[in-house]
Amino acid sequence: MKERLGARPSRSKAVSTAPDIFSPVSRAASRVILGVDPSLRGTGFGVIRTGRAGPQALAQGTIACPKDWERSRCLATIAQKLRAILREHQPEVCVMEGLFFAQNLKTAIIMGEARGAALAAVAEAGVDIFEIAPRKVKQAIVGYGAAQKLAVAKMVQRMLNLPALPAPDAADALALALAHAQETSRHLLTPPKRI
Repeated sequence: MKERLGARPSRSKAVSTAPDIFSPVSRAASRVILGVDPSLRGTGFGVIRTGRAGPQALAQGTIACPKDWERSRCLATIAQKLRAILREHQPEVCVMEGLFFAQNLKTAIIMGEARGAALAAVAEAGVDIFEIAPRKVKQAIVGYGAAQKLAVAKMVQRMLNLPALPAPDAADALALALAHAQETSRHLLTPPKRI
């Protein structure tokens, strides 16, 4: 019988040489991602590197501006500090927190100004910018879209093996970067939103 069929190997002995595109190892190319959580008085930033060994934190912090500073001085500081971070770490992409609905118009305008300063600095460097809604970030990191900030910070600390809990704004920025890394490592029907 085998002679008539050309002596093909049986299915049970056939070995596939095609790469497994769904395994984490095959799709885990090393990338540097910058997360930014914009705010006038405390813009959080977090830089991670993804790879086969899992995500690793390269930098994190808060660009703090005292309350007695004029808004224009804060906006200039946000842009200058982000430019320095971009030069130092050379991220491939930046992830910014998506817009949320504020009940106070003045607060929304001030948040928009801080976001604009951050967007301009990153775009100036030629880095691709994506945005993720806050609820989607919490869902990706904690598994619950209405999670508290502390829960997000604890999960970020665990995912990145940080020795201490990151500051709230830095934790949010790191969570953005981690959520983007998760999104882009899967095959999605709707790609991440680019801005």
